[in-house]
Amino acid sequence: MTANGILQIGVFAVVLLLLTKPLGAYMAKVFAGERTWMHRVLRPVEAAVYKLCGIDENHEQRWTQYAGGVLVLSAVSIVFTYLLLRLQQWFPLNPQGLGNVGTDLAFNTAASFGTNTNWQSYVPETTMSYLSQMLALATHNFWSAAMGIAVAIAVIRGFARHSVDTLGSFWVDFTRATLYVLLPLSVVGALLLCSQGAIQNFDSYTKVATVEGAVQTIPQGPLASQEAIKMIGTNGGGFTNANSAHPFENPTPFSNFIEMLMIFIIPAGLTYTFGKMVKDTRQGWALYAAMSVLFLLGVFVVYPFEQAGNPILAKQGIETQAIGTQPGGNMEGKEVRFGIAASSLFTVVTTDASCGAVNNMHDSLTPLGGLVPMVNIELGEVVFGGVGSGMYGILLFAVLAVFIAGLMVGRTPEYLGKKIEQKEVKMVMLAVLVLAFTLLGFAAYGSVAHFAKDSWINPPGPTTGNLNNNGPHGLSEILYTYTSAVGNNGSAFAGINANTPFFNTTIGLAMLSGRFLMLIPLLAAAGSLAQKKLVPVSAGTFPTHGPLFVVLLVGVVLIVGALTFFPALSLGPVVEHFLMHQGRLWS
Repeated sequence: MTANGILQIGVFAVVLLLLTKPLGAYMAKVFAGERTWMHRVLRPVEAAVYKLCGIDENHEQRWTQYAGGVLVLSAVSIVFTYLLLRLQQWFPLNPQGLGNVGTDLAFNTAASFGTNTNWQSYVPETTMSYLSQMLALATHNFWSAAMGIAVAIAVIRGFARHSVDTLGSFWVDFTRATLYVLLPLSVVGALLLCSQGAIQNFDSYTKVATVEGAVQTIPQGPLASQEAIKMIGTNGGGFTNANSAHPFENPTPFSNFIEMLMIFIIPAGLTYTFGKMVKDTRQGWALYAAMSVLFLLGVFVVYPFEQAGNPILAKQGIETQAIGTQPGGNMEGKEVRFGIAASSLFTVVTTDASCGAVNNMHDSLTPLGGLVPMVNIELGEVVFGGVGSGMYGILLFAVLAVFIAGLMVGRTPEYLGKKIEQKEVKMVMLAVLVLAFTLLGFAAYGSVAHFAKDSWINPPGPTTGNLNNNGPHGLSEILYTYTSAVGNNGSAFAGINANTPFFNTTIGLAMLSGRFLMLIPLLAAAGSLAQKKLVPVSAGTFPTHGPLFVVLLVGVVLIVGALTFFPALSLGPVVEHFLMHQGRLWS
């Protein structure tokens, strides 16, 4: 590691910390229905939406009604996206004349953007028209992100309220998340990206002659606007196949820094929102501290391994290099304008959040450098996590942590004055088990099904079959695929060809399972908690705002993840790391 790289990481952490409180306080006011500095402009729009849609903003919903709203809107938007993609060639804003999207790919894409995963099995600039990019995909970037924020606010209300059976109105929370949070941040983000050179137009693609005399087609389109909401909504679906490694999407080191802040700013702010809503900001800062510890642990694993590089390529004995260290580090798959430190930081940020945007190719990471993004997702993406999903995910583990603490001292566990009893623990464990069962089940099937495994076990060549690598790296590609799908992340080890009927269908089902089968049990637990009476603090109450709770929470997150996924990881990136040090690579 270098001093410059460590400084970049430190500056990012400090700026994020400084932005957390103001944004968190603002969101607390928004979802409490209080007046903010944006009300003069946006309140008339909000009122018009309620009137047009027949929404009574004073009517609140039980958890079942709230969950019903989430499911209905998700289903309608997914069907809308599927139909638009299947018929795109007959719609306007298609200067390249791109054809209709195939059945299995349209299903996969609709499920992907409807679940805030934004997995892309296709090359965006040669598959999606401008209208599809904007109306089908960019709108989903708002909708799915707003749903996640709304659910997080409902879960927080479950902890903040007592002796009631409602969690607020999904339609009101969804509208406010879109208008007051996502839209303003996206406008500011798009303008910042445009200032750095990100393009925003409706021009036809440009053809230019290269220095070798070949013809290159350069994509155009409304990139900056989609880039902003893709980051702020932790969506990650890029306008171009190279995603945030493309200079039109991410032109400069400063735009790279801004994009990383966009990914984390709402998840970080929601921790302070949580503290404000439960009337104890220390609780929010405790969650922020636990997330920060896990985040920095990941960064300081990826960065040194990428800086050390591949020992097989190391030139030993050079005075300026440590023995066994690759000169310059592992720059394969990375952009020179970002370097190793910013690429490593981006890798951890995007997989801590359910974003999936990449500024470097994760398939080119060293084995243990690639292990970290997989682990980040498998932990439930609770290290800041996606917009909303990170908040309700970390609260899941907070409940589990106080339950374990209660077992250790022989006392009924409490969290924020609520007794954690049988129903809440069952719902929490159901959410944890859904993640593990779905992820490992799909990965296990994908690793043995002949649709996926043929080119892995008996590779006919480096460019044929569904996998470009065999051995443990081939397994890592499959494991990462379903980890990303179930975790609603969207990034990938790009060595896998996922645009096949088998992968499109199974990945689509994995994304739907990972989103909704985890979300519903948490809303049920929140509904149960909202009905409970407050329990007075006593001498036996375990404090959940101090360093001890932070350590316990971090430990529970890591232990649950390690016990669940370590055997699979041992067969992939861990064994690949040891074999690499014995001089063996997999291609």
